[in-house]
Amino acid sequence: QVQVVESGGGLVQDGDSLRLSCTASGRTFSYYTMGWFRQAPGQEREFAAGISSTGQITYRANSVKGRFTIFRDNAKNTVYLQMNSLKPEDTAVYYCAAHTLSSWYGEPPEEVDKYNHWGQGTQVTVSS
Repeated sequence: QVQVVESGGGLVQDGDSLRLSCTASGRTFSYYTMGWFRQAPGQEREFAAGISSTGQITYRANSVKGRFTIFRDNAKNTVYLQMNSLKPEDTAVYYCAAHTLSSWYGEPPEEVDKYNHWGQGTQVTVSS
């Protein structure tokens, strides 16, 4: 069983930066496609960013392009989400997810159901 654990959330102000971390268990972390999703109150969970198993391919939603960066360190079984220029509308619970069912080629998927292991989430609140 793969365990996914996020950390790094918190309360920040408009324009601040924050880095989220996500560790996933398993000796085959370097084969996992990883994604970050977020869910604001009353809204559906939405894709924020994804990264291929090698880290060579990343994909970000239009809403975070130019502000968020996803990267990974396979030696540490960790994927990160660097969030800059945060806005109040970025306030949400941020979830890390792993796709471990198969080797995924191309851009990481945006669909929630393509990821089969999820963390508990970490709250990010951006005050205006």
